[in-house]
Amino acid sequence: MQANGAGQGQESSELSCLNSAQNGESSSAGGTHSNGLLSSTDNGNSVGTSNGSSSGPGSGTSAVSTASSSEVGSLKKKKRLSQAEEDVIRLIGQHLHGLGLNQTVDLLMQESGCRLEHSSATKFRNHVMEGEWDKAENDLNELRALMHSPNAIVRMKFLLLQQKYLEYLEDSKVLEALQVLRGELTPLKYNTDRIHVLSGYLMCSHAEDLRVKAEWEGKGTASRSRLLDKLQTYLPPSVMLPPRRLQTLLRQAVELQRDRCLYHNTKLDSSLDSVSLLLDHVCSRKQFPCYTQQILTEHCNEVWFCKFSNDGTKLATGSKDTTVIVWQVDPESHQLKLLRTLEGHAYGVSYLAWSPDDTYLIACGPDDCSDLWLWNVQTGELRTKMSQSHEDSLTSVAWNPDGKRFVTGGQRGQFYQCDLDGNLLDSWEGVRVQCLWCLGDGRTVLASDNHQRIRGYNFEDLTDRNIVQEDHPIMSFTVSKNGRLALLNVATQGVHLWDLQDRVLVRKYQGVTQGFYTIHSCFGGHNEDFIASGSEDHKVYIWHRRGELPIAELTGHTRTVNCVSWNPAIPGLMASASDDGTVRVWGPAPYLDTQEADGLNENCSNMDS
Repeated sequence: MQANGAGQGQESSELSCLNSAQNGESSSAGGTHSNGLLSSTDNGNSVGTSNGSSSGPGSGTSAVSTASSSEVGSLKKKKRLSQAEEDVIRLIGQHLHGLGLNQTVDLLMQESGCRLEHSSATKFRNHVMEGEWDKAENDLNELRALMHSPNAIVRMKFLLLQQKYLEYLEDSKVLEALQVLRGELTPLKYNTDRIHVLSGYLMCSHAEDLRVKAEWEGKGTASRSRLLDKLQTYLPPSVMLPPRRLQTLLRQAVELQRDRCLYHNTKLDSSLDSVSLLLDHVCSRKQFPCYTQQILTEHCNEVWFCKFSNDGTKLATGSKDTTVIVWQVDPESHQLKLLRTLEGHAYGVSYLAWSPDDTYLIACGPDDCSDLWLWNVQTGELRTKMSQSHEDSLTSVAWNPDGKRFVTGGQRGQFYQCDLDGNLLDSWEGVRVQCLWCLGDGRTVLASDNHQRIRGYNFEDLTDRNIVQEDHPIMSFTVSKNGRLALLNVATQGVHLWDLQDRVLVRKYQGVTQGFYTIHSCFGGHNEDFIASGSEDHKVYIWHRRGELPIAELTGHTRTVNCVSWNPAIPGLMASASDDGTVRVWGPAPYLDTQEADGLNENCSNMDS
């Protein structure tokens, strides 16, 4: 790589851009730019000033041109780039250099009077890329005065010698490698554990074995570029820019725009090739599940619960009409089709839970129901109908992650752990359970009770602890996939988000009407960035997890919306169950044209339904 204007007989250590006079440019004496050309325009016609020709005495052209050149030169001398402008030029230069446009970089640096990097850093880079390790070590002594941390020199020297050692080994120069290890690396008294690992590579039988064990690309441009990236982290950016700095800044800008986009509901792609840098990132509300895609009317009474399977291919709905209906989700159209009806739940179905592998579905009834049904969804057969006592109230259930056990309980003080045949494995006396959830550790069961709290119960060592304490009854709750966050529907308060690890209330979501009915909310969307809940005002509310105000209010139901479920595999698909006897399936707006899909004309704060 050339010095990019940094060397050119000027060994000054100053890193800021130089004005025209300092880097030798002048608007007089031929008036040439670094590319040897200077032109000014007069009504669109190019007029040369360095060809020695002049106009007639009465034309005044020469005088005008001379005056114009003089003014330009004066402006050039006065013009000094700001620090931000210097930084931008250096970033552009680095990016162009990475593309191999070195002549363009030289011209840019020459015209701007900037340095891409310090001359000592340029020498250091070249020596590293050429494998001239002794010269690179000498360069470090020049760079020492420019570094904020003198200790960094030792780390940088260690990285250099490590590369030197590995290249000797690859070339079968074992004696030279041993000399580097004993005479250069070890005396540094730095990272002795790594030195022991490096010494083990002496036993490698051939070069490929070395590359595999050292997880190293081998001698050449690839490994030296990677080494240089590591070395650059120890140098101030004024001396040498961090690797691919412009791409890093652009990627951060794109990610920030996505984070601030209320309706972004697609998988994050960190590649800059997947986005346009010419437009701000905006997702249209029309791409969001805000529009009624289908209305399911097969139930003939209030629908109390709905839940998508873990793989997103099915939806189960439970109703006061004593049935569970399992629906198949078409993978292409996302339309739902009735798969089978499970009957015989005399008190109605108020809660459903899919087994981890979606083979089984457990159905629970309301407070007066002492039975629990365990269905094989694939065959439609009832595997188990469990009832420990006619006085029980089994209103909630949760599967253990192993899929071989589940816990169930209710408001009358029952709290059981059972196997798939309904056999009682363990029980916890005197716990009035409102809602249950099994954490991923396979041991801890979360249970909300009639003391306005959620406690963690360990059935193995029979210990319990308080995790969440509210001031009002917890009607239901659900937990995020990573087990960190809990979403609570709290009587008269609405929807609350808790951090289970830190045991703190994170956010209270506004808008929803929540009395003493049991309403179930859910996490949803890619990365579970969104929250949805039913409401007693007949609406479905959706929030971005980080904002308290709803980003959408979905209308269509005519009575209380009891439950909302977001498809875990299709982020643009959601279902809601209501006392009006219907299940509504929500999706993006139909017939999206290209411009709408790009979100060019849509306001993300739009809340029209």
